[in-house]
Amino acid sequence: MWVQTLPNVVQSRILSFLALEKQRFCSRDLSRLARNVLSGDGEVEFWVKRGARNLLDQVSESSYEWISSLGLDSGGERVNEEFEAMPDWLKDTVGDSDLLLPWLPISPDELNSGTHFVCCGDDLDELVVDTGDGEERVDVVIEEIEIVQSKNAPLDAEVQNTAAGLKAQILTFESSSKTGGLAVQIHELCLQRGGDSFAILGLIEPWKADDEAASVLISHLSDGSEEELGWPSQVVCSIILPKLLVLEEPASRVLVTATIEYCKLHQRAAVYGLLFPLLLRRGGINNPICDVVVRIIKECLHPAHVSAFFQKLLCEEEHVRSFICLPCHQYLISNELVWTESLFNLLQNILNHNVHLTQDSIDHLVYRVQELAEAFSKSLKFGNFLLCLVTKCSPFLKSYKISLTEAVEHTNTLVTKSILSKLSVL
Repeated sequence: MWVQTLPNVVQSRILSFLALEKQRFCSRDLSRLARNVLSGDGEVEFWVKRGARNLLDQVSESSYEWISSLGLDSGGERVNEEFEAMPDWLKDTVGDSDLLLPWLPISPDELNSGTHFVCCGDDLDELVVDTGDGEERVDVVIEEIEIVQSKNAPLDAEVQNTAAGLKAQILTFESSSKTGGLAVQIHELCLQRGGDSFAILGLIEPWKADDEAASVLISHLSDGSEEELGWPSQVVCSIILPKLLVLEEPASRVLVTATIEYCKLHQRAAVYGLLFPLLLRRGGINNPICDVVVRIIKECLHPAHVSAFFQKLLCEEEHVRSFICLPCHQYLISNELVWTESLFNLLQNILNHNVHLTQDSIDHLVYRVQELAEAFSKSLKFGNFLLCLVTKCSPFLKSYKISLTEAVEHTNTLVTKSILSKLSVL
């Protein structure tokens, strides 16, 4: 955030706070901030200028004794190293241990090495590795996911009767408050009665509620306290997924809005309870489904999560593409990815979403492209996808130059020549 874009009174208070708490920040950064404010292009308000000057005075050295101990290029580095160094109390704490912290399995040597691992979110699917030369390498780890499945345990008569009553009430939407109360009852019946929640949701059939009632149910069934692949995924696969699996027209705004908000809170549930089963839809995805999936990916998932999801989607091992759905909807989902023009459109959107793909993902993708070139030889969507792939992923494709060129030569679209031109300079 640029401080200069804030109101003058806010800028002045921020500068005063930084001067008062200067020991909590890097002096070099504070000095740079103060100088930037004072050298601004526009006219600086009096109190803002005074605050910047005061901050600059506070963080500047009060004498020149330090000059004799410095080389020509060591000043900034010394300040930076001192500020970022490990605190003395932490050094003393870990002095007798090989680990930096008891709960953090990283040794001091690993921390001080030139390689840093950045985990994106709560999912360990992907690690972005800084190699130290300004480039990033993406390592995607295919984790084993334990998917919660139906227990196939019989439900007692009381639970069945309660579920039947809830089903009848859900089909008649009277008010948001009443539907919110039904959501509370569903939550209690599924999680506090000790029964099979999959079977209970199958009896209630919440996906048959109209979109407005469904949006209310979704918002009231999210409390953010449950395991991601437990209750949140069951909410997704019992209310949203069945509606989208049979979608033939653009989804309603109220349903899409509720879906986006829920998926932002429960990203892993969105991946395993919604995205995977949708993309493995028997018969393949269509344009309305593609539009919803694109919005979920762009608005709810970090690019690192999308990269991991992309690799799992393309992987040929079925167990990697684990997903969650109610038993009654299993027949709508296939174990294999069905390639359609809408899927090419989706993949193109993913490639344009600032996603770092692994070499393994590229290998799978190129293999599929070579298989599908003749079948989609006149498809402009397939051609646009190929053009995007060659443009975005050219460093990964050098070893495939000849085989890809042969595959593209089987196509005949408006972009065929453009693709061949880009391949020729790999």
